[in-house]
Amino acid sequence: MQKVVIFGAASGLGAATAAYFSVQGYDVVGVARDPSKNLMLNQDSSLRCDATVQSEVESVVDCIAEDTWVISSMGSFQSDNPVDYIGHRYLIDSLQRKGVKRLLLVTSLGCGDSWPYLSDNAKRAFGASVREKSLAESWLQTSSLAYTILRPGGLKNGESTGTGVLSQHEEVHGSITRGEVARLIEQLLKTESSVGSVYQCVDKVTV
Repeated sequence: MQKVVIFGAASGLGAATAAYFSVQGYDVVGVARDPSKNLMLNQDSSLRCDATVQSEVESVVDCIAEDTWVISSMGSFQSDNPVDYIGHRYLIDSLQRKGVKRLLLVTSLGCGDSWPYLSDNAKRAFGASVREKSLAESWLQTSSLAYTILRPGGLKNGESTGTGVLSQHEEVHGSITRGEVARLIEQLLKTESSVGSVYQCVDKVTV
C-alpha cells in the first residue's frame, strides 16, 4: 500500500486531501501543528509538527519511509510567523537529507511566473502570502527532489467533481473544490511525466 504523508492536514485543503486519499485506500499520515483540529486524524494517523521549527520538521521526516509520497499545502495567511516559505524550506532540506524523493507542493495561482496575472486587489489582499509561496517554489525547483508543483485557483468546499482541468504556461482564472484538487494531486503523483513540472488547475464547470 502506497504511503502518503500530508503536511497541513488539520484543515482546509490538507484535510480534504487526507480524506480523499484515505477513501482511495492509501496509507495516510497527516502532519499538522494541531492534528486534533481534524477529527478524522487519530493518534495512529497523525504527527504533530510546527513547521516553523526546524528540529520538529526533521524529527517528522525521520519517520518517513523513502518511497513515501509527500504532499504539502501548508500556509498561513496574514500570520506574524508565516510557514509558507520557511516551513517548506525546512521540509525540502529534511527530505533531501533523509532520501525521500517525491514531493508535491500545492501553492496557488499568482505564484512564480503567474504573478503578473494576479489582480491588483488580489496582490493587496494576499500578495505577501503568494510571494512566500513563490520562494518555496524556487527552493523546491533548485533541490534534488522529484517534485511537482500545483497552483489551484480559488478554493471552495466540496467533493471531487471530475471536471477540474490541469494546464501549463497560460493565463487562467477560476475556482475549484478542495476535493477536486485532491483528485488532481493523485493524478499527478501517479504520472511520472509530472516530475519537475508546474501545473495550475481550475474547474471547467462553475463551482
